[in-house]
Amino acid sequence: MSSALQDLRRIITLAAPVLVGQLAVVAFGVIDTIMAGRSSAADLAAVGLGGSIYVTVYISLMGVLQALAPIAGQLYGAGRTAEIGVEVRQAAWLGVALAVPGMLLLLFPEPLLAFAKAPPELVDKASRYLHIVAFGLPAALAFRVYMALNNALSRPIMVTMLQIGGLILKVPLNAWFIHGGFGIAAMGGPGCALASTIISWLWCGVGLCILRFDRTYLPLEIFTRWEWPRRDRIVPMLRLGVPMGLTYLIEITSFTLMSIFITRLGTEVLAGHQIIANLGAVAYMMPLSLSIATSTLVAQHLGARDRAGARRLGWRGIRFGAALALVTGAALWLLREPVLNAYVKDPAVVAKALPLMLFVAFYQAFDAIQVMTGFVLRAYKIALIPTLIYAASLWGVGLGGGYVLGFGLLDWMPAFTRGAAGFWLANSVSLAIAGGLLVGYFRKVSRTA
Repeated sequence: MSSALQDLRRIITLAAPVLVGQLAVVAFGVIDTIMAGRSSAADLAAVGLGGSIYVTVYISLMGVLQALAPIAGQLYGAGRTAEIGVEVRQAAWLGVALAVPGMLLLLFPEPLLAFAKAPPELVDKASRYLHIVAFGLPAALAFRVYMALNNALSRPIMVTMLQIGGLILKVPLNAWFIHGGFGIAAMGGPGCALASTIISWLWCGVGLCILRFDRTYLPLEIFTRWEWPRRDRIVPMLRLGVPMGLTYLIEITSFTLMSIFITRLGTEVLAGHQIIANLGAVAYMMPLSLSIATSTLVAQHLGARDRAGARRLGWRGIRFGAALALVTGAALWLLREPVLNAYVKDPAVVAKALPLMLFVAFYQAFDAIQVMTGFVLRAYKIALIPTLIYAASLWGVGLGGGYVLGFGLLDWMPAFTRGAAGFWLANSVSLAIAGGLLVGYFRKVSRTA
């Protein structure tokens, strides 16, 4: 077997369980979208708006904790397993500190909802949604520490099994809380939030038990001693994690603010956009899983001081991810009508979503390149320059350009670039720019590292 095929086999072997787990998590959003959409358009729009705000807060905080993955990966590659336990304990303290401001933002979302100029019928449902998910945020962040650790150790299956179990619970819990029964009043869209919060705490509890009692983790010495937060460990984690968190914030707000601005265009337009955004999130799981796998292997090679192997794996992962994304984009375009009709029965919402399918199919390759390259750079413990690249492209070109096009601020632009289509067009261009700049930077870093 050639070296290239061996590398791809290693990436695929590690990425496969990650993909299954990520799809299980994204299926939460798909299930929420479908079940809330079949309840009412208002419930669907409220879940879309509330979910966008929650994801913005969660992803930004989670990104800081994600710094544990390259740190632990390099330690694992170097054979310094006992030090991994120290990093896990410090990451747990960092998660506690991050959960406090996150919960406050979700418990008092009025400024965000006012900024969105959400219609009155959405404000109450979206607020209730956010109040509920606020109490699941600490558990979700704790589970992210567990996930980062297992990915760094090339043990994603330990995460995937829990994610599949949560998915099995999601549908019956959603149905119960949305429609009511057994002493629970019907909650509509906010019922989706209660189901997710319960599952997050189950994940947290089970993950903690696995780390404590599974003999596989004994060499890490996670529970051998108690220690308070340590500056010498948390500061390096923040130095890497804060830019990573900002990168996640930039990425997610480019979509969240898009949803907030599109809210002004009406409930049906927002509902159509929500379906397209959800489809994009599902498609994104393939390159995301490959990027996690590739980053893990690159970090382990760097820890073992195999710079040439790290560079080789990085490039092969990027090319492979881009190729698969082209296939995904083509499939989305060819199956656009049956896919949209599976999401929602309302023909008005389908009509609003259908023109946007072109964009979500078009940008798949660009999205794959940027996420693959960004994760590989994190394996090198490089996050600041990628953050600046994301800020300029996704916020400047994507969000700024989308605002100009979407609200028709340029009279000479054709009509098809206005409305939700304008936001999606600008976002696609911004991903292409980000991908190109990140590839150029990785070429320089991998040669000189």
